[in-house]
Amino acid sequence: MEPQVIKMYAAREQIYPREAKGRYATWRWVCVWLTQLAFYGLPWLTWNGRQALLFDLTTRKFYIFGVVLWPQDFIYLAALLIICAYLLFLVTAIAGRVWCGFSCPQTVYTEIFLWVERRIEGTRSARMALDKQGPSLRKTAKKTAKHLVWGAIALWTGFTFVGYFTPIKELAHSVQTLNFGPWEWFWVLFYSLATYGNAGWLREQVCKYMCPYARFQSAMFDQDTLIITYDAKRGEPRGALSKKAGNNDKLGDCIDCTLCVQVCPTGIDIRNGLQYECIGCAACVDACNSVMDKVDRPRGLVRYSTDHAMENNFDSKQIRQRAMRPRVLIYTSILALIIIAVCTSLALRTPLKMDVIRDRGSMGREVEDGMIENVYRLQIMNTSEQSQHFKISASGLPGLTLLTREEVTLQPTETLGWPIRLRVPHGVGEKGSNKIAIELQSLDDPSLHVRESAVFIVPR
Repeated sequence: MEPQVIKMYAAREQIYPREAKGRYATWRWVCVWLTQLAFYGLPWLTWNGRQALLFDLTTRKFYIFGVVLWPQDFIYLAALLIICAYLLFLVTAIAGRVWCGFSCPQTVYTEIFLWVERRIEGTRSARMALDKQGPSLRKTAKKTAKHLVWGAIALWTGFTFVGYFTPIKELAHSVQTLNFGPWEWFWVLFYSLATYGNAGWLREQVCKYMCPYARFQSAMFDQDTLIITYDAKRGEPRGALSKKAGNNDKLGDCIDCTLCVQVCPTGIDIRNGLQYECIGCAACVDACNSVMDKVDRPRGLVRYSTDHAMENNFDSKQIRQRAMRPRVLIYTSILALIIIAVCTSLALRTPLKMDVIRDRGSMGREVEDGMIENVYRLQIMNTSEQSQHFKISASGLPGLTLLTREEVTLQPTETLGWPIRLRVPHGVGEKGSNKIAIELQSLDDPSLHVRESAVFIVPR
């Protein structure tokens, strides 16, 4: 008996998506343009003389237009990620995988790479015929040209990605002089290879097997979530149009042209029902609508709809009314509360931080004239993008005197360590620890000040 080989994974079948034209294809390209203009353009925008959007890991400062975030402000970045997650959940609950079909980077770059492929190798049938051909100069030239263009797009994408973490103008100068640092080389090449491999080679494999969102997104669906649906009541039984009179009366509206399968980037047949591979791109909707126009039948055989709408023949108004259900309202309320809380916190944030650190090597000591002296180090941070002049003062004990210079200037987004010495007359305060306060007051803006508690040690 011969041994049987059981494959753990199905062999991949090469997919050659046909170009779709229609309303949703237009919207897909609008999303491609908007996302890529934002991605490639934002690093080149300037704000207050610096890059508008920059996550500078070297100086540990994150610039988001007019907001400068420091490591102590990491909570705001965490809140931004939470907002993005809840927004994705909300969109998914209402419109299914519309993010995957129109704005996901994998979809966007696959669309760009497919556009390049079509312009160089031709239509779907031409690409299939080319791949079946044996080696030839024409085939080699076309394949080489395609991969060179793919590589150029991928390299530019990797360069732009690193430009969000290293000032992109400095990065561009480093490219001209080939003076990249080791981590810039690594991330530019890594992100370029990821873009080239995912959008050029893996394509639907990323959506089907690698993306975790495809696995758990069904948990956010319900019977009122918009999905790509095939109207089986209207379409079945399917069959090709016949020229004989009366034959077409026995068939549904689906003429079994398989265009909905040919345009699908993941290679599924939407007529088999909702499948986890469907990314909601609506290419099949455009293809089917174009066929319905040609055979003089109503559009919408394949369309965006919901399970409830298909079962109960709801119109578009009823679908919109059922969209505002408890799940959606809960997501919207939580999202609104988080956004309001973050915006309020940012608006009320004081662009001045100060930490008071005692000099451990010099606790309380007695100096000339019997005075008691304590030494501190003030760690001052000016998180704004304007120079600030500050006055340092201390209070909490009678006769508490500041011996060092009481005025200090900080440049925009500067951190400064400032040593100070405080003294009190002999006999003032209790033996041991005495609570005091050190205050930093802006001389340019009276409303800007910060007050920190500290301890003054009187020797026993």
